[in-house]
Amino acid sequence: MKKLMGISFILLMTAGALAGCNTISGAGQDVEEGGQAVQDAAS
Repeated sequence: MKKLMGISFILLMTAGALAGCNTISGAGQDVEEGGQAVQDAAS
């Protein structure tokens, strides 16, 4: 039973880490696009 709980915990932590990476990546792209829009408007 403890082994199953340990494996479940590891899988949940891995899924959370991957979701977090995708979220940060998406936020970085949004900031980059916003900066590009400001740069285009300024020129």
